[in-house]
Amino acid sequence: MDFVKDMRAKARDMQKRLVLPEGTEPRTVRAARIIVDERLAASVTLLGDELAIQKLAGDEGVNLSGIKIVDPVSDASLGKYAHEFYELRKHKGMTEDQAKIDMTDSNRWGAMMIHLGEADALVSGAEHPTADVLRAGLTIIGTVPGLKTASSCFVMTGLDSSYGAGGAFIFSDCAVVPDPTAEQLADIAESAAQSCREFLGVEPVAALLSFSTKGSAKHDNVTKVQNAVNILKDKKVDFIFDGEIQADAALVPSVTEKKAPGSPITGKVNTLVFPGLEAGNIGYKLVQRLGKAEAFGPFLQGFAKPISDLSRGASVDDIVTTAAVTLSRVK
Repeated sequence: MDFVKDMRAKARDMQKRLVLPEGTEPRTVRAARIIVDERLAASVTLLGDELAIQKLAGDEGVNLSGIKIVDPVSDASLGKYAHEFYELRKHKGMTEDQAKIDMTDSNRWGAMMIHLGEADALVSGAEHPTADVLRAGLTIIGTVPGLKTASSCFVMTGLDSSYGAGGAFIFSDCAVVPDPTAEQLADIAESAAQSCREFLGVEPVAALLSFSTKGSAKHDNVTKVQNAVNILKDKKVDFIFDGEIQADAALVPSVTEKKAPGSPITGKVNTLVFPGLEAGNIGYKLVQRLGKAEAFGPFLQGFAKPISDLSRGASVDDIVTTAAVTLSRVK
């Protein structure tokens, strides 16, 4: 599969509205121009001081025609946004005055645009830490109903076509939750399954990985994965899964039959759920480098509306691709 081409085509067909909170960041301004020129979104809004954005665009040689600019500090919607933020957070001690101050933050403003239906997708993180993007998303947009955990996934492509979805996989979580509880791991599995549908276009078959298969080892980390599997069973989720299971048993049918005979995932796995961030991060990088796979992401998952976090080392093309991916997820 050509993941980037597919996501750009999907975004172009869907024509949704994008907000980019980092409007005074050079790569973001250049990416906004490309997104508009390639018609990947119905509209693109840059957040920040208008004069600063215009000066930056001039310095970068970027034409801002067709790109909206909103300054959270002076925009007429500040009162409305601040009141809505107060209503969302007053149970946590938020005051109207503090809400007005907080809503001048561009990430919160962008998240509020999505919450109020004035934008469809948000991409940030080229100059903000991941924690800032997550905090804005969690406090304003929230998670998918029935889930409490925001997490991430990588789309891995270019592997042996006899595995996964023609050589493509979802790896999760590789970037957000360091040491998930059983409940969080179950949430991650559900989110990864949905990512599989959205990104790979196939029904998910998930393996909850461990260094043990079906009780072959005893350890708290094994018990955690077993408990996550039981949570998914109790919830009667709408995808095929199994665990706890070792990676070879998850992927190689002959090994599956030896270690987990009769497993419903035999020969079908396209979604790998790692027991913790150490395993997930190491795993995707090993596959990327040694397996010569392409790794796209991390993409945030589990939020009620699509938002994405960028690496602060992201290139202009990375921002455009992430925007296309995020726009493609709009319901």
